[in-house]
Amino acid sequence: MFRSGAFVADHVSPTTDEQVQPNGVDLTADVVFEQLEPGRITRDGKQIGDRIARPLEELEEADPDTYYLPKGAYVVRYGERIAIPEGHVGFVYPRSSLMRNSCMLNTAVWDAGYEGRGEGLLQVHHDIELERGARIAQLVFARADHEDVYEGSYQGEHLE
Repeated sequence: MFRSGAFVADHVSPTTDEQVQPNGVDLTADVVFEQLEPGRITRDGKQIGDRIARPLEELEEADPDTYYLPKGAYVVRYGERIAIPEGHVGFVYPRSSLMRNSCMLNTAVWDAGYEGRGEGLLQVHHDIELERGARIAQLVFARADHEDVYEGSYQGEHLE
């Protein structure tokens, strides 16, 4: 069973009333990265390829906190701190406005016990202007049985 947006909001910060939806909480774009070097995933571990934050554009008609993203793939860090409570699993879905603008957001399962400011893969199929702080995704929680909680290498990511 999926939890209410009010329940999810208790585990996401900061949030505004506008972000709380009936079945989840909208997540915002904070930093957009381009991957520069190949990564590596083996049976025994992983290495994330080097990446660089995209510059914010100063476009005539756009707010100075806007990313201009040409067609390609990017990693976007969300602006909110998320804590997946025990007994739950988190899923992040793209907002329909992304898809209506030829963009897609892919994410992984968020295990119980995870805390951090996560990331998603933003696929841009047609150039787009994306304002920093824009709502791009929705986090939902479902009740889940589990033996343990997340203690992996991404625990506490981007909380500095």
